Amino acid sequence: MSRTNPKRNAKPPARRDARQLVILTGLSGSGKSTVLHAFEDMGFYCVDNLPVELIPIFAEIHSAGGGDFLRAALLVDAREGVQLEKLPALVQHLKKDHPITLVFIEAAEDALLRRYSETRRPHPLGKNYSVRESLTHERDLMEPIRKLADVVIDTTKFNVHELRHFITGRFKNPDQRPMLVSLVSFGYKYGVPADADLVLDVRFLPNPHFIPRLREYTGQDPKVRRYIRSFPQTGEFLRRIEGLLTYLIPHYIQEGKSYLTIAFGCTGGKHRSVMLAEEVEKNLAHRKFSTKVVHRDIDK
Repeated sequence: MSRTNPKRNAKPPARRDARQLVILTGLSGSGKSTVLHAFEDMGFYCVDNLPVELIPIFAEIHSAGGGDFLRAALLVDAREGVQLEKLPALVQHLKKDHPITLVFIEAAEDALLRRYSETRRPHPLGKNYSVRESLTHERDLMEPIRKLADVVIDTTKFNVHELRHFITGRFKNPDQRPMLVSLVSFGYKYGVPADADLVLDVRFLPNPHFIPRLREYTGQDPKVRRYIRSFPQTGEFLRRIEGLLTYLIPHYIQEGKSYLTIAFGCTGGKHRSVMLAEEVEKNLAHRKFSTKVVHRDIDK
């Protein structure tokens, strides 16, 4: 009697299609060009300002292509004018047969106004309107496209380098959804950071400011760090807050949040908050989260 070897007859696992076609769009001034350059650096074949009517032709070429053309990114934005209104229906139709990811880039209005003020560039829709009026019109024009987006990225809190880092992490491995965690130290005497998502008051710890030999140093100095570490409540706080964040951050990532700001506050923002922000950052970085530290008031 013959016996079948299940391993020999088993079908090989389906190979994941490496083909990617990303359509980038979004608000003017939100950082779309920076995002496109990040894709280019990752080896994507990139096209800036492709006319909407040519997208189906490009998608067919992409499907038939190989080699370096497996991954491509197209940027389409308000420069297209009224033709942009055709994009939602076009994307829905193309997605039936093509591996398309629609990425929408946006930012808060105040951030966009500040960027336009800094660069002094005219808004593509703003020949006869103020920048604020043009942005309002553009948001209305883009809303149907935004609703279809597979990925929405708010660049309000990103600088250029952070945005490039985020895009690289997100699209180099499509299974990952990185989130930049910003650990900010501050002094309550100067006000709570307006952009903080979580605020942790560390004024319950003894203040090195009242130790004459430590007053002139900051929470980055080993002497100050040892002093703060000498109290058992410091270690207990770190264990508890690191456990909480290790639990929370994956849930924030799952919900699509791209930027999380955790603020640590002491009286002057020079000693306790500085030390604790850096300690928590080390722990999160060790756990492979993307992090950065900002000491807002350390020099005040």
